[in-house]
Amino acid sequence: MSNGRSFSANAQEETETTTFLQDFLSLIKIGIVNSNLITVFTGLWLAFQFSDRHFLQELDILVYTIVGSALIIAGSAAMNNFIDTDIDPLMSSKKSRPTVTGRFKPSAVLALALTFIVLGEVFLFSASVAAGLWGIAGILAYVVLYSMWSKRRHVSNTIVGSISGAIPPLIGWAAVEPALGPGAWALFLIMFIWQPPHFYALAMKRTEEYRAANIPMLPVVKGFHRTKKSMLAWILLLFPLPLLLMDLGMGFLILATLLNAGWLYLAIRGFKAEDDLRWAKKMFIYSLNYMTILFVSMIIFAVFA
Repeated sequence: MSNGRSFSANAQEETETTTFLQDFLSLIKIGIVNSNLITVFTGLWLAFQFSDRHFLQELDILVYTIVGSALIIAGSAAMNNFIDTDIDPLMSSKKSRPTVTGRFKPSAVLALALTFIVLGEVFLFSASVAAGLWGIAGILAYVVLYSMWSKRRHVSNTIVGSISGAIPPLIGWAAVEPALGPGAWALFLIMFIWQPPHFYALAMKRTEEYRAANIPMLPVVKGFHRTKKSMLAWILLLFPLPLLLMDLGMGFLILATLLNAGWLYLAIRGFKAEDDLRWAKKMFIYSLNYMTILFVSMIIFAVFA
């Protein structure tokens, strides 16, 4: 009974210290929305550049794609919160979510999620049929394959979840060039392979939380050493991928290789780390900077390619 009273007190405290806007942004996972929009825009931008089309002459496509992508990502994130209502209270890092504090009722969350997803798809289909279809694929991959199926059942849940995270650049590219060129699939592969070491680092930091919630994340099931080996293997797979974007020039290839080498060096150091959680935090921060720098550099190099 004491645990129940403590949880209620914490929940009440959260409702008093967060604003509606903060709760809303938490519900749609605004950080995930923003990071995914970077990859959507990169796909869109490269497709414009490689097809010799100017985005200023097709601003409607840009607006439809960015707004539509933001809505489906936010809606899918809200749907994930709705699905995880039973396990989030067991994880201390999730205790401030409005679905846990009670600021948003489950029915309201579901309604908002579905509304955002439908509106987002309207925008994406306005950009191109292919963009709309890839949007649906991303939603199904995240909501059904990851949130509803693999997350609670399989240690490979992170890899399954990486499918949805790799689709945003395809949405951006498909809005301009529905057929998708080799560059689009290069972006997909980079995002797909980047995600396991990124999320394994986060999972290491939250191992006890995932264990309490009975979520079979790799560090929980296989331990830290096995997780480090897996992270190292995924990072090695990143090395040849910049070669698929040769059209961006030698400068991009050098930068991408340096970023890969830096991440590899940090991953190798993990096997002698005295503090695994501190090392995992460094890996997580590096992965965020890696993704941001790499995709922003693609946008810049594409202008001069």
